[in-house]
Amino acid sequence: MPAEPWNTFHAGDNLDVLPRLAPGSVDLVYTDPPYNTGNDFAYADRFRDHAAWTAMMRPRLVAVREVLAPHGAIFVSIDDNEAAHLRLLMDEVFGEANFLAQIVVNLNPKGRQLGRGFATSHEYVLAYARHLPSCVVEGSSTEAVDEGDFPLTAPDGRRFRYLPLRNTNKKFNPITAPTLHFELYGDPVSGRVATTPFDGSRALTPVFGDGRPAVWRWSRPKVDEQPDDLECRVIRGRTGERADIFQRDWLEREGGRRKKLRTIWLAEEIGSTDTAVAELKALVGHVFESPKPTGLVRRILSTVPSDAVVLDPFAGSGTTGHAVALANVADGGSRRCISINSTEPTRVGSNAHLAGLATVADITRARLSAVAAQVGGGLEEPLGG
Repeated sequence: MPAEPWNTFHAGDNLDVLPRLAPGSVDLVYTDPPYNTGNDFAYADRFRDHAAWTAMMRPRLVAVREVLAPHGAIFVSIDDNEAAHLRLLMDEVFGEANFLAQIVVNLNPKGRQLGRGFATSHEYVLAYARHLPSCVVEGSSTEAVDEGDFPLTAPDGRRFRYLPLRNTNKKFNPITAPTLHFELYGDPVSGRVATTPFDGSRALTPVFGDGRPAVWRWSRPKVDEQPDDLECRVIRGRTGERADIFQRDWLEREGGRRKKLRTIWLAEEIGSTDTAVAELKALVGHVFESPKPTGLVRRILSTVPSDAVVLDPFAGSGTTGHAVALANVADGGSRRCISINSTEPTRVGSNAHLAGLATVADITRARLSAVAAQVGGGLEEPLGG
């Protein structure tokens, strides 16, 4: 077991537990709060209207903000019933300027067939920084990189693709970026590129496809630093053949290649409600109606450093703690997760109640105990919750 357990569990109301955590001690929050559906398994009939749900959430989000580090961020799952109200509430508590993304999560690919209207197949994750200029969240991931995007192979076996050195965004031109409009010298026979003339070279300036002046993406000093990553080639443009300069963009880069994550996350990428139920069932049985898949949380974990302290104030079935343990095993990280869940009784007759899990906290504890036994990392439960 690591020196510090990967998972810590507090049983109790999060409004009581959160003030006991050190201010600024958490790097990342992911949580899946009770939805205002009127029939949620653990919180049935608690919220009669949007105002009551918002009144429940506001002080809890304020308390979460207090324990979140300046460089941290919060990700909250929500469905259509409260997505608009949660967005306004997050703007209020965390500030509109700290909005990161509203992600569409495809958790039910087949769509819900019950009821009227459309077959809803998605929920949302709202993401906000504690303080955007300081935020460590990187909205990219190694898993988003497609090797098929790098079809070429260098003599040394490295995969790459060609990218125009010219900036293709017309917002960047000799008027808006004058220092990036200059002559480079290239030889389309040898492929060599330099900032000064050499035998066989020709002077080349960046132009758009229609012939209008453009700018390079690299400065002169960067070209001098990395000339071997550039190549002069002959291409066929609108006006016939011409020489142009391209960057060899390598699949494998120092520090690892990352690609921006899109804001639509598909079930085949991060799992679905069905796979989440199967994950939980394999550990402790089918004792929670709508758990989130660990793949969803692991994707969020991939946007922050591997030593992050993670908090889930509405821990539910314990998906977040499970995902943290799986991520640590996968990459050798030292993430730690603090999970909080209430001691509210489980509904009489529910699978959880029939399994002997008398409270919602018992479900979380059972899963995290099973994770510690099967995955590793240990579990700590402080006295007094």
